[in-house]
Formats: sequence, structure tokens, C-alpha cells
Amino acid sequence: MDKRTSNREEMSNRFRFRYISYLLIYAGAVLVFFIIAKAICSLRIWYEEEVLYQILRYADEHALIIGAVLCMIGWGFISSIFLRKWMGYLDEITRAAELLANKPEQLIELSVDLKPIQDELNIVREYAIRNRRFAKAEEQRKNDLLVFLAHDLKTPLTSVLGYLTLLDKEKEISSELREEYTQVALHKAERLEELLNEFFEIARFNLTSMELQKERVNLSRMTEQICSEFIPVLAEKGLFWKLDIAPDIYMNCDPDKMSRVFDNLIRNAVSYSYADTEVNCVLKKSGDNVVIKVQNHGKTISEEKLNRIFDQFFRLDDARNSTTGGAGLGLAIAKEIVELHGGAIFVRSADESVLFEVAFPLS
Repeated sequence: MDKRTSNREEMSNRFRFRYISYLLIYAGAVLVFFIIAKAICSLRIWYEEEVLYQILRYADEHALIIGAVLCMIGWGFISSIFLRKWMGYLDEITRAAELLANKPEQLIELSVDLKPIQDELNIVREYAIRNRRFAKAEEQRKNDLLVFLAHDLKTPLTSVLGYLTLLDKEKEISSELREEYTQVALHKAERLEELLNEFFEIARFNLTSMELQKERVNLSRMTEQICSEFIPVLAEKGLFWKLDIAPDIYMNCDPDKMSRVFDNLIRNAVSYSYADTEVNCVLKKSGDNVVIKVQNHGKTISEEKLNRIFDQFFRLDDARNSTTGGAGLGLAIAKEIVELHGGAIFVRSADESVLFEVAFPLS
């Protein structure tokens, strides 16, 4: 039982105890009244013709009925008081709910008896404010990203059209210049294709939910294979592998999505590495976990950026350099896949080095 449920039950028990206590006190008061009245009546001699004596004798003979009637009257009176009070509490909670819906920035204040509910509603209010700010920030980031990508799309498209126009109009152009223009147009077209793929990546990430298709996988062999496939990519920047992959580590996982984690981590390392440096990849067992590390040598990432590095649409390069990075989804997707497998992903950066570490439970 969580603390909030316990507080609600404690409040309900307090109201119930108070209601029953008032009823018992009233019933006890009626009983004491009859006892005292009988004792007083026994202190003198009564005559048959006295009206008061006749009333008292009737009350004595029908004491149970009169007592029951008095108890019923008292029960109705006490119940009406408590019902009116509870209806007042309900009105307070209703008004507080309306305030929460319409003006979440305003602090909710209820009666002292409703303090547990007041505390819960204020917690909900804080969550609502935080979620609203988060949603607004996410929407702004997405809008900014679309503006940036639209700009990035326009730049290579303009270049492609420009060089193709030159090739079309200049009939007497030399073969060397024609080849140069063709190569530039091809390079810009490839960049255009990358940006279009990023648009599809954004749509797929936001419109679909991931489902795992697990099977027993030789994680060591998968890691070696993915690292070998990246050798030409690393060579373009003069990078080289330093591998420490323990053999025959098996894990139940979704192989396609797990390879995507490796792919995103390695691409990030390649994009933000200094030229002519090594990229480390480690795969090993550590206790009941399997640990994967990808480390590169590049610009030290500030603590503020490290805290946001797994956010959707976040990119390290503030200037939107078109030659590095993507839509800012790679690490966010990697984090989601890792957590779906029950694992955790961490990042550290110091002394011009960036280390991503992923840990999965073997069980």
C-alpha cells in the first residue's frame, strides 16, 4: 500500500470514527438522562392525581420506546450535520478539480480535514505543470527541427539543381569539369537522401510503438560483425577500431533492434570523433550483467548537454552543421530499445573523451 492510499484510508477512518463517536455520546447522554431522572423522581413521594407523576410514570413504563425515539431523532440530527459537512467537502474537492483543470498554476487549498487530498491534488498540479512545460518544449523542439531540416533540405537541393542546370546549359564543358560537377551533384543528392530518411525516422518514431521479437543471440559475433561493417566509415575520417570483445556471450534479445543500438552508438562516435583517433568497443560480462562500451575521442560534452543527450531531437552541434549528426533521434531510440530489454544506458565525458555504457541483465 502506497503512502497516498494510506493517507486516504486514514482520513476515511478519522471521519468514520468521529461520526460513530458522536452517535455513541448522544446515546450515552440519553441513557444518563433517564438514570438521573429516575433517581430524582425517587427522592420524593408522588400522588396519583399529580399530572407530572402521570407523565413520569408513562415515561417509565415506555422508557425503551421513548429512548429509541430520542436516539432516532439524535441519529437523524447528527447524520444531517455530518452529511452537510461531507457535502461541503465534496463541493470543495469539485471546485479544486475545476481549478486544477483551468488554472493549474494556482495552489490548491482545502479544509484542514482534507489535507491529504489537498496534498495529492497539489502533486497532480505539479505533474500537470511539468508535463505541460515538457510537451510545450517538445513541440517547440520538433518545430525547430522541422525548420532546420527544411533549411537543410533546401541547401543540397539548390546545389543539385544548380550543377545539373550548368551541365545542361554548358554543352562545350570539359570532361574534367563535367565530372567534377557530377560528383558534387551526386554528393548533394546523397545528403538530400539522408535528410529525407531522417524525416521518415521522425515519423516512424512518433507514430509507432516498439515491440520486441526476442531470440537467443550470440552478442559477441553480432558486435564483431557490426564493427567490421563500420571499418570503411571509420576510415573516411582516419579512425580505427580498438576492440575488446569477450567470446560467446549469449543473450535473449531482439537482434534487429539490438543491432540498431550498436549502429546508433557507433555512428554517434564517428560523427563526433577527432580525426585520426581510435574508437574503443568493449563487450564483456560483469557479474549478472553484460556490459557494452563505446568510447571515442572528441570534444568534451558539458554536463548540461549530457543531461539532455538522450532527449528526442536533441543534437550536440548547435550550429546545425549538416555534415555531422542526424535528426537527433538516434540516441533517444537507442535508450528506448535498451530499456525495453530491461537494461540501462549511461554517458560520461571528460578529458576530450566520450563514453557510452550499456548494461543488460543476463537473466
